This record gives sequence, structure tokens and C-alpha cells, in this order.
Amino acid sequence: MRSRLRVVLALCLVVSFYAGLVVATPPQPGTEGNGLTENETATLWSRDPDACTSNTEYYEQFDENRSLLGEIGDCTDLAFKRPPETAATWTTNDFEDYSPGNASTSVYPSHANLEDSTIVRDAHATIFAVQPSTRTHIEPSESPLYVAREGRLSGVVDYRIATLEASNQSPRRSVVSHEIESVRLLQDGDVLDTVDGTHKPAFDYELHGSGQTTLTLEAEITVEFERSTGNQSAGATEQVTRSVVVSDSIDVTVYDPEASLYTATYPDGDAGTAVFIDQPWQGYSLGSEDRVRGVWRFYTARDTRWDSLVRSSANGEVSVQSDSLPVYVHAYPSVLGPRAYPVQTGPEILRVWGYDRDSPTQTIGENVHVGVVNEFFTQSSGIAVRTDETHREDLTVRGIVRGVNATVETPPEESERDLRESNLTLEVVDSDASQTTLRVELRDDETGEPIGLRRDSNSLPDTETRYGYVSVAGERVQTNDSGVALVTVDGHGMFTATYHAGSWLSHDPAYTGDEATVRHHPLWSISGVFSLLLETLWWFVPFLVALVAGLKLGSFLQFEKFDI
Repeated sequence: MRSRLRVVLALCLVVSFYAGLVVATPPQPGTEGNGLTENETATLWSRDPDACTSNTEYYEQFDENRSLLGEIGDCTDLAFKRPPETAATWTTNDFEDYSPGNASTSVYPSHANLEDSTIVRDAHATIFAVQPSTRTHIEPSESPLYVAREGRLSGVVDYRIATLEASNQSPRRSVVSHEIESVRLLQDGDVLDTVDGTHKPAFDYELHGSGQTTLTLEAEITVEFERSTGNQSAGATEQVTRSVVVSDSIDVTVYDPEASLYTATYPDGDAGTAVFIDQPWQGYSLGSEDRVRGVWRFYTARDTRWDSLVRSSANGEVSVQSDSLPVYVHAYPSVLGPRAYPVQTGPEILRVWGYDRDSPTQTIGENVHVGVVNEFFTQSSGIAVRTDETHREDLTVRGIVRGVNATVETPPEESERDLRESNLTLEVVDSDASQTTLRVELRDDETGEPIGLRRDSNSLPDTETRYGYVSVAGERVQTNDSGVALVTVDGHGMFTATYHAGSWLSHDPAYTGDEATVRHHPLWSISGVFSLLLETLWWFVPFLVALVAGLKLGSFLQFEKFDI
């Protein structure tokens, strides 16, 4: 019982303090710390299996106790509401734990692009991480890595020198010196920065352009050696310099979102706000406590390609556990979908726009359990809300890459929509025993002007298209240029008509919806009463005929009275 209570309390702690951090198995021994608290470190490992080991088993395995959050993290995964800083903090510090080899040993991850020459073996330059960034799982065939325009790329460079053995067929050689001459960072082939040779280069960059681009880490390794010339017994030698260029590239998308803002003021004073953005985004705030979040949520996971390293020498290769684990933020479409906060008193989401996408579950990989949509979803490129107060001057649009907010375009005058009340009326114009004909009329409540509803396919060249419809008894009708529509429905009784106005984003002026109700039955009209009386008389005609006939017959058979 006490154990259960601890778990419940821990869950409350996670939700209230971390606002939905992703957690998984604890860090590997030798990698703790790195700028994070023990609890923060426990939130990084979503891609690890949820072993749910007991505290006793954990202690026996790692010879240390784990935190309460680590205990929960070993059993489940939770999701971030916003891209966390923990991934970049861990990655930056853990990068320093990488230990390169020496002249006789090269250390590299298994996915490194290795280069050999006559004297250099297993040379490579491999990108370790690009931060801040977010791997975004959009569709099964689309999972771009969005990176901030200004960020940091780190990598590793290593090599070893081949064992030199002289023979009758090859001259004697001896290495004089070897070094990493220089390391460069390139964007689409253009050099952004160059640093002196180092095994662990790191670049603070500023990218140019927009959209997809390729970052390349390139290193030049130089070896100087002596070799014999001519008759080897004469001892003549020459100095020779050889260079090897190694590189690694990664495709990224520059994340520099721009947002378009549209607004409207409702007749009752409420504020309408719609934000559209050209790249995936987290959501926006309207000042005060009002928040709107799109479909994207976040988790953190390590790059599993760095779980182990290869130590290569003339004696062969040995796989060792890596002490350096880069961690990335991942964005995924959540089953929760777009949400507004506070839940009860916050904004009302009116509409969500965006392309329909297929579930990206297969790109996320195993052991990640964070509530990814299983079917298609709407990307939420635009969200319109209604609030009871206006804080547009405090509008902040937050991106899916940590620290990047969208630039909000200055709204043009036409972005403020004129939003008016509509006036819908409903009346009965005809009816029979089985059907009722209703007349719908829709007008501007302020000016009295008719509101005509038209579809694109029915629009005339000289008339404005106005989306929307009126629903009556399950049927949809659209008013004509005079704001009138006739609809015949089955039955009698009470009828309700509702005006479903088109989005205020698509119209100027725009209108709010309205509703009208009418009750009708044939008996409630003069003609109905007359018809009822007439029908009743027809029912009584046979009885009247029988009564008259009976009276006549009785009169005919009556005998005269005689006095005796």
C-alpha cells in the first residue's frame, strides 16, 4: 500500500512540476549528471524499453539507488507540452565525455563514413549533434529535422596510422608527424566556419536561406613521413606529406516560421483570433493565462547509433559501450489533438485548418509510448479561437524548436473582420396532411440587408460567394439573393432552423449564427378547423341518413286511432 502511495505521489509530482516530461529507463552508469539534476536526467530516455525493474533489482544492477522520478520513468513514458531544454543540456555536456583514440587506435560509431589511405586507416568525421533541433514525425515518409537558424553543431574526428613494415617491394617509411589539420562546417557546400584541428570540433553557426539545407562536417588529416629513395642501403630519404579529407553530412530544415494573424470582434465584445503558420508549431498564448496548443507534443530520446563505439587497431576491432549519448527532441501528433487552456474558462477553439496526414507511428520506432495518433490527423496549420477578452498585443506564437518563436506579421487593415449579428426567421407558408412548407429568411440584424448563401459551383460572376447554410429538420438549405429559402418537410409539429455561418475569416462582413423556431399543426389554423369539422360531418353522414330514414319509416307505419 505504501509503495502504491509513493507511485501516485510521484505521478502527481511529474504532472505538476514537469508539465508532462518524457521519461524512460535511467541513464547508463558513467553518464549521470551532465548539467541536469537526477530527476531531469531520468526524463531523457523514451526510446529505452520500459523494464519497470524494482528498486532492489536496480540497485543490484547499478550499485546505486534511483530517484522517485527515475522509478516512474523506468515503467512509462510521458510527453512534453513544449520542447524541453534538457536534451540540449545533456548533449552539450555529454559530448565532452567522448574519448578519441591515439596514433594506433581509431574510435568511431558504427555508422561513421570511414576512409583509408596508404598510411591512414579508419579515418572519419562524424556529426554528433545539432542543437537546438526537433525531429518532427509528420508522415511515414516525412520526418524532417528542424533546426534553429542559430545553433551549435558538434562532431568527432579520429583516425589511426597504419603499421609500417619495409620490404623489398616497398620503401622503408617512418612517420614524422600526424595531425588533424583543420575542420570545417559547410552549408550546401559553402564554408560557414573553420577551426584548427581537434578531435572534438564544435561550431556556433548562423544558417542562411530557408527550407531544407545540408550541413557538412569536413576534416583534413595530414601525415608527414620519411621514406627511403633509390638504394635503400645508401640511406637516402625524402619527406612526404599526405592528406585525407573525411566528412559527414546531415539534411536539416531551417526553422524560421512566420505567422499570419486575423482578428474579429463579436457583437457581444468577445474576441476572435486566428493564427496561420507555414511550419509545424507548438501553439500560441494570448496574454493572461489563455493558451492554445496544436496537435504536436514532444518527447526526448537518444540517438541509438551512439550506444556503442568501435575501437579499431592493427589487431582488430572491439565494440565498447559509449560514454557519450546525444539526445534529441522529437515532435509527434498526439491523440489529444489541439487543446485550449484553461480547460473550462479558456479560449473556445472554433476551427482547425491543415493538411490531412497519415499516422507516422512507423518512423518513431520501438519502445516509445506517448499517445501517437493511429490514423490520419489534421496538421493544425491554423487555429481560430474565441475568447471573452482581447490580449492580441501580448500574442506569442511558439515554435516546435526550443527557443524559436514565430514572427507575427503586422496585420493589414483587411485582417480585422467586421463581424455582425444575423437575424433568422422561420414561418409556415403551406401544409397538408403529411407535409409542411416552411419559409426561411436570413437578414443582417443591423441593416436589414438580405444574406444570400452560395456555393462556389453556383456562384454568379458578379456575386460574392458566402459560405454557410441553414439546417431545418435535418435538411440543409441555402438562401437566395433575397435571403429567402423554401423547404418542404415531412410531418407537423415544432420546427427549428439554425444558421451555420461560414468562418469569419472568409467573409467581410461576417455574421454570427442564429436560430428560429415555429410550431405548426393543421388544427391550429382556420382552414384546419374547417377541414376537421367537414371531415367529422362526413363521418356522421351515415348515422344521419340512418336516423332520417328511421324517422320516415316510423311515420309511414303509424296507424290512425279509432274511437270504439
